[in-house]
Amino acid sequence: MATKPYTEEHDPLVGYIRNKFQQAETSRIYDEKRWLSAYRNYRGLYGPETAFRDNEKSKVFVKITKTKVLASFGQIIEVLFGSGKFPIGVEPTPVPEEMAEYAHLKPQQMQQMNGAANGAANGAANGELQNPYGFPGDGQEIPQGATADMLMENLAQNYKAAGLEEGPAPDSRSMPQIEPARLAAEKLQKVLHDQLEETEAIKILRHVFFEMCLLGTGILKGPFSEDKVYSKWDNNEETGEEAYTAKIKTVPKLEAVSCWDFYSDPNATNMEDSEYVIQRHSFNRQQFANLIKRPLFKEEAIIACLEQGPNYQTRGYESGLYDRENIESLNKNRFEVFEYWGLLDKRIAKEIGFEYKDELDVVSVNAWICGNKVLRCVANPFTPTRLPYMVCPYEINPYQFFGIGIPENMSDSQQIMNGHARMAIDNLALSGNLVFDIDETMLVPGQDMKVFPGKIFRRQSGQPGQAIHGLKFPSTTNENMMMFDRFRQLADESTGIPSYSHGTTGVQSTTRTAAGMSMLMGAAALNIKTVIKNIDDYLLKPLGKTLFYWNMQFNDDKPEIKGDLEIKAQGTSSLMQKEVRSQRLMTFMQTAANPSLAPFVKWHTILKEVAKSLDIDPEQVINDPDRAAIFAQIMGMANGNQNNTAATGGQAQMGSPMQAPAGASTADPTGAGGGNIGTGNVPLPGEAGFSQATPDTRKRS
Repeated sequence: MATKPYTEEHDPLVGYIRNKFQQAETSRIYDEKRWLSAYRNYRGLYGPETAFRDNEKSKVFVKITKTKVLASFGQIIEVLFGSGKFPIGVEPTPVPEEMAEYAHLKPQQMQQMNGAANGAANGAANGELQNPYGFPGDGQEIPQGATADMLMENLAQNYKAAGLEEGPAPDSRSMPQIEPARLAAEKLQKVLHDQLEETEAIKILRHVFFEMCLLGTGILKGPFSEDKVYSKWDNNEETGEEAYTAKIKTVPKLEAVSCWDFYSDPNATNMEDSEYVIQRHSFNRQQFANLIKRPLFKEEAIIACLEQGPNYQTRGYESGLYDRENIESLNKNRFEVFEYWGLLDKRIAKEIGFEYKDELDVVSVNAWICGNKVLRCVANPFTPTRLPYMVCPYEINPYQFFGIGIPENMSDSQQIMNGHARMAIDNLALSGNLVFDIDETMLVPGQDMKVFPGKIFRRQSGQPGQAIHGLKFPSTTNENMMMFDRFRQLADESTGIPSYSHGTTGVQSTTRTAAGMSMLMGAAALNIKTVIKNIDDYLLKPLGKTLFYWNMQFNDDKPEIKGDLEIKAQGTSSLMQKEVRSQRLMTFMQTAANPSLAPFVKWHTILKEVAKSLDIDPEQVINDPDRAAIFAQIMGMANGNQNNTAATGGQAQMGSPMQAPAGASTADPTGAGGGNIGTGNVPLPGEAGFSQATPDTRKRS
């Protein structure tokens, strides 16, 4: 889809985007009211809708909402990032199409590999790069000093060029077997995790998750391409000094977007149904001028806007959002910019220079406008075409785009708790002091009725104590606090965040034991399972997919990570408590140790899960099945060579094929020891192979 150079006459685009913005702004008025109420409850602020009685003195606001929001936010961060690894995994599909699940060497390649091993030492001594295995495509480009893991990884990536047979090896114990699909998935996962670390994804997601808990929706933008400068120090061979050079690397960039700045398609209930979205920016003069440095922005339009001056318009919600009296004066030096992502009307598209291939073709664009100027307008650069936003609800709001947060779920409880707390405090002020009943006819006229310590009243009649009588105002504090506690419990139920999960005492006696507390904490974790599942479905999995697409489209290094792979969001799998999970795994291992069940158990997978439950990276301590088989083979060869050295004078060659004795186990490919004794028929006396011949048999031989 081609475009013509953009000129100043393309004003229809400005009107088109502003019209879309007005529609989106009007449709979310109700959402803004919900967000303002949630924000005030979090901050402990009363809104204009709250009416106080004339006799109310206390204006106290009990911040239970803030406690719940921070507790939920902390639980989410602990579940997702408590292990230190990003909860995004990559696995091959159950039936890979583009890459084989298994591949193995052909018999003739095995012979070549054993022959090449004998001459590797001589070639290395002459400084020549030796063929690691002895057949084309096996990794000849791998430099000297490469590890066995590098060779196996290269062989898996180039298994087609190497001519390996697809499918599992007939005998994986004596014939190397490779899993190209699994190795490609592991490499892609390492690439994604490294990129997420470089872009500080955890820090960005903390902002997303906090607003998700508070307002009900978290928004993540990206990934975009960003040139990041790395410091590099090279040693100058001539001078011997280290020289600094700047290394520029293209990396993905992520950004947290506030709900207040995000305007969605009014007819959509999720991002997949959205035809467009608009992000509203507020720039100061310097930030706005810096747009000139960004790709494909029109310098002339930006300079014209700077000459016209700031154009920021304060929205209705901002007066209630910021703790400032005069918002207008604070925003008088700012520029309002709209960033549009979505479909473009054909009439407007043709007018501004976009060309259609056919009548069914649609155009998706990214356009920036400020005032009546178009700052940037390009075709959507992503393949496949997508809107670069991920919108995650805390709780799905049926038939609505934006989700429901914690403050909204407990808004009624918060109001009632505030009411009873105010009544309790006002009542304490009354019941904590005496109320006086005074008969002025018994007192000398003209006296001041104020009461204070040492006060003297002159009495002209009556008995002592009859003129002035102190009364005790009844206390209703216990009743008010009882109602307060009941609605706090209701807040626990409505939010799914019990008080004991964030340290509040006074729960039932079941928490007095470690087992009881563990059960309660386990139940509390289940309440947030739905939230974590939403994060998996609406944020983590789309993030993994978009990062994969970004690498395929924008990564110049072109890592060999292509294949029939799928992204796995692993947030939900982290919910189970590590202690309970580890205990269950140990119990399962004891059960699986039964000899009749052992062949059906994937021990490698169980070992990885045990390591994860102990906060140990399984990639650092556990070999994969292929490497484990190779190491087991090497260990068997070493054990056999120790026995052969005495008989051969130490001339045994590692890797040379040897004929295995009859009955020897194939677990030891050398046949020289290290394996189990075979189970063949035992020769009888007088038969060939019997170790101690009788005198008669010696005569016959």
